Amino acid sequence: MTVVLVTGASSGMGKATAVRLLAEGYTVYAAARRVEQMRDLEKLGATVVAVDVTQEDDLVRLVEQVGDVDVLVNNAGFGLYGAMEDTALADARYQFEVNLFGMARLTQLVLPGMRARGAGRIVNLSSMGGKIYTPLGSWYHASKHAVEGWSDCLRLELKQFGIDVVVIEPGIIATEFGAVLAEPMMARSGNGPYAGLARKVGAATQGSYASGGTSAAKLAGVIAKAVGARRPRTRYVAGKYARLLILTRKWFGDRVYDRVVMSQV
Repeated sequence: MTVVLVTGASSGMGKATAVRLLAEGYTVYAAARRVEQMRDLEKLGATVVAVDVTQEDDLVRLVEQVGDVDVLVNNAGFGLYGAMEDTALADARYQFEVNLFGMARLTQLVLPGMRARGAGRIVNLSSMGGKIYTPLGSWYHASKHAVEGWSDCLRLELKQFGIDVVVIEPGIIATEFGAVLAEPMMARSGNGPYAGLARKVGAATQGSYASGGTSAAKLAGVIAKAVGARRPRTRYVAGKYARLLILTRKWFGDRVYDRVVMSQV
């Protein structure tokens, strides 16, 4: 039985992915800080584990409990918004601790077993934000751009051991991401020199999510495809605006992309 470990499984894409993989017959370990919000997954057959991906002891204990991990879905993450100038470096470091270093450390812990078996798969949740950028998202986008480069290097390093590395680049997904993003952003930048821009970005963000994002269940189907494919792609782009915005920047360049993005705020 294929064992899949999913982080950030208490809500949104992580929870939907755990549900989908359980339905497809995988043995699923669901990890997140908010264990009470995973009781429904437990009833469906998942093993739920309380884990903070920024805590070494939690990660070591998690891997010891799971044992051999066939597929690791690195989904845990959040979006830190606010003007770069207004954001404390401690907050910026925490953004990287969750979005990159937690992912990296957990991957380090599962790799010896995968190498020993000569097989495995690492599925990293990046974002369309790993290829594009938006105002007031400097630290979030920096972390996701880092996930992209880190994953590419890892893919080359692990190919020799029969281990696949896959990147998922979601667009706007119908999760709590937008709501979680807006309030801290306004707390940081809502009253200073960036206040006008913060109000516009907040309104644009709320509008984008209010008009409906791609369902977490649909994105979970994409992740499940990456998990189960005999020969997975290196990247899967899915969700509202993702392909459009990534290709706009790629085809027309940064100046045109800048105008397009700023016209929306």
